[in-house]
Amino acid sequence: MVLPTDTDSTEHAASPADILVAIKSIHDGLQQLTRTVELISGRVDVLAGNQQVSEATANRISSDAIALNYTTGSLPEQKPDSSTTSVFPVVETAQDANEPALILARKKPTATSRIILTTYPGQVGIDPITMNWGHKDHSQRGPVVVSRSHGTLRRRNAIGAHGGSYSIYNALAIAINDLKADHKPDFTNTGPAVEIGPFLQWADPKKIVSMDPLGHLAPWLFSEMISKEGLDIRPTIAITKAHMKLPELEQSVRSGRLVPDGKICLNQSGELAVTKFAVEPVWYLPGVAERFGIDEGTLRRALFENTGGSFPELITRGDIKLFLPPIGGLTVYCFGDPAKMSDPDVRQALRVHDECNGSDVFGSDICTCRPYLIFGVEEAVKEAQKGGSGVVIYFRKEGRALGEVTKYLVYNARKFKNSQHMSDILNLKLNRCQGNAGLIVRLLKRCNDLSLTDRVTGASEYFKRTENIAGVKVNV
Repeated sequence: MVLPTDTDSTEHAASPADILVAIKSIHDGLQQLTRTVELISGRVDVLAGNQQVSEATANRISSDAIALNYTTGSLPEQKPDSSTTSVFPVVETAQDANEPALILARKKPTATSRIILTTYPGQVGIDPITMNWGHKDHSQRGPVVVSRSHGTLRRRNAIGAHGGSYSIYNALAIAINDLKADHKPDFTNTGPAVEIGPFLQWADPKKIVSMDPLGHLAPWLFSEMISKEGLDIRPTIAITKAHMKLPELEQSVRSGRLVPDGKICLNQSGELAVTKFAVEPVWYLPGVAERFGIDEGTLRRALFENTGGSFPELITRGDIKLFLPPIGGLTVYCFGDPAKMSDPDVRQALRVHDECNGSDVFGSDICTCRPYLIFGVEEAVKEAQKGGSGVVIYFRKEGRALGEVTKYLVYNARKFKNSQHMSDILNLKLNRCQGNAGLIVRLLKRCNDLSLTDRVTGASEYFKRTENIAGVKVNV
């Protein structure tokens, strides 16, 4: 073996440019290999799916035919071998023209048999869209991409799913084939009803951490990425205009608390003009963790563990900083000019209200949430009529995000305590009255007064029982 001389080494040494070209060639080769493997896997999955449907349909035909013939009292007909007969679709027509045809074809599978449980940064084929949260230039910041559709799965820069808590119903619709898994919405004529922003806060990653400030503009700002790269990019905010009618507002007009002006309070029935903003949650995890005074890793671990391990990428994809949680969002009801909401020189009446289905919708008397909500609407309207801004923000988090089950358990505990307390007092006092009718009347009145007092001072007891049952302390 002849060793090369120094001169030979110099002549054959690779330059940095040659190394970069070689690396790029290797990368392109891996990308091509990945696409080829995916294409082959997809074809195999399709063939496997067809075979599964063929077998399932053949079994269904056999069982249904037997059941049908047993009903008519005749023996089942011999069916051709399913391995040599097409079963897409199979339709048997009823003997009677008035009877509907018996459709025996089974729906095709909604997904391939290969399941991707999680992904990893640097994995071959994984190429997330750049996300610079808080960048002032939307093209540099990038869109929120969370869909797991075929063309978007490897480009995702967010964990979770669109729709918040409704994403589960979306999954059910796909499972039963009522919705195509690869459906992409047509956003023609769906743009915001009013123009909002941009504002300085949009360019500060620490100012907004629980919603996407570009959420109402996403499909239009990033339309080129949708058309050219086939990405599934959806809005997380929608803005529309509407009228609002609440029975109490008509009484507000009659009593003079509200005065119709034809613009905001439209008429004597108290009908209101309102601009509505529907907002789905988009969490910037580093910012959310900072708000709560914890590190991002602790937040990610808690979210993963306490959602039943539903989002493994919270653990495996530390490079992805956005999370669309499966929770309810919020709705903003703006009275008057929406542009005044952000004007620092304009007075604003604001009511932040947590959802209370029992009181807000059905008028339950077990709590007083609806009266507070109506008061907030009235004050917002009056401030808007004075030239200011009136806003009601309605959060979809029942019982301070503890849910109705916990809320009703607390109600039961509170009512039991109150009733037991009153019963003990009444029994003690009646024993002392010894049949004196006058004393008994005064005692019952006193018990009623105590009941009213207990209702007033019951808030602290309510929050205490909430902590006992839910395990968390409610701050007011």
